[in-house]
Amino acid sequence: MLNFFIRNSFAVVLVCFMLSACKQGAPEVQFAKNTYGYDKAFLQDYVSCIELSNGDSKVLLIPQYQGRVMTSTCNGDSGLSFGWINYDLIASQKILPHMNAFGGEERLWLGPEGGQYSIFFKADVPFEYEHWFTPKEIDTDSFAVKKKTKSEAHFTKDFTLTNRAGTNFTIGIDRKVRLLDAEEIKSRLHISLAGIHAVSYESTNTLKNTGTHPWTKEKGLLSIWMLGMMTPSPGVTIVLPIKPGDSTLLGKKINTNYFGPIPHDRMHINDSVIFFKADGKARGKLGIPPLRTKRFIGSYDGKNTCLTILECEPANTQDYVNSSWEEQQYPYGGDALNAYNDGPLEDGSQMGPFYELEASSPGAALAAGESLIHKQTTYHFWGKKEMLEDVVYQTLGVSIDQIEQAFSTK
Repeated sequence: MLNFFIRNSFAVVLVCFMLSACKQGAPEVQFAKNTYGYDKAFLQDYVSCIELSNGDSKVLLIPQYQGRVMTSTCNGDSGLSFGWINYDLIASQKILPHMNAFGGEERLWLGPEGGQYSIFFKADVPFEYEHWFTPKEIDTDSFAVKKKTKSEAHFTKDFTLTNRAGTNFTIGIDRKVRLLDAEEIKSRLHISLAGIHAVSYESTNTLKNTGTHPWTKEKGLLSIWMLGMMTPSPGVTIVLPIKPGDSTLLGKKINTNYFGPIPHDRMHINDSVIFFKADGKARGKLGIPPLRTKRFIGSYDGKNTCLTILECEPANTQDYVNSSWEEQQYPYGGDALNAYNDGPLEDGSQMGPFYELEASSPGAALAAGESLIHKQTTYHFWGKKEMLEDVVYQTLGVSIDQIEQAFSTK
């Protein structure tokens, strides 16, 4: 009888243990670093996330970080994560004074950064790092979630800013991010996706003058400034097609007046395209003036056979705000598109490594109640080199061999 009781007691304990284990759930799947599943799990420990998805195509957005796209994938949770994420800063839960580079492959900022109409420098301070501060509204403030579905998220924010010249702006931001399906990708780019995995999203970003006074060039204008932080590798090359033609009509091909000259072994320029090395090992930035811009810029990662394309319709104006850190002779002589490669600073420290593809709107000369819209689309493709060849040519006008050979002898 005693043995019967002991055997049955053990059985009851075993059943209770099994039920408890089931209640707690199965062990979580552990994803490798640099995968979408790893990044999603990491971010969910610190911030609220919104995921757009269609099969294996997924996009992760963070309302707390101004509705930015932190990362995306075209191969599900175990697939490559395309956005760069600053794990250390996010995990520290610290707020830094100048800028909080949380990462993210598409974030919304406002320009200009430098110049007499800067929104990053107060009046009468030198254009030096210790006086440079990112407005909290585009750095650490949350955006309100107005709507979210499986394929779209809608964010809003109302605030005020004052520029270096003392001009006050009453601002409304409206931001929508929509996941594209395969048929729309093929239709837009006139390509086949046979043998290719793809993810793409379109963002529509609206800047509105919600005040009672007009925004004028004489007192300073704002612009929508979109920046995408991506993960570098030794095999990444940024490709920037440009319009060829007479410099007296179209202006210079390229602006490198940011962090100093870019060495020749890191940038190649010809009549219709610029190649820029994006390995995260040397700090450099370049800009394309508005009359030289074309519809697409992008990057190709030969190591992972991944292609990233940024599509942005060129605007019919030259009035782009200038973000150079100086009192400017031409405050509306800025660039429409930019590319940045991160690298060590003079003291050896480094924010990344990452690289950036950037696009800006023209300056927003808006009457009270008027709006300016900046729309852009990001595409990521993964597949064998030969499968990606047509996509590269249709968007960037070059071959993958040309991209890979740009720095092959350097």
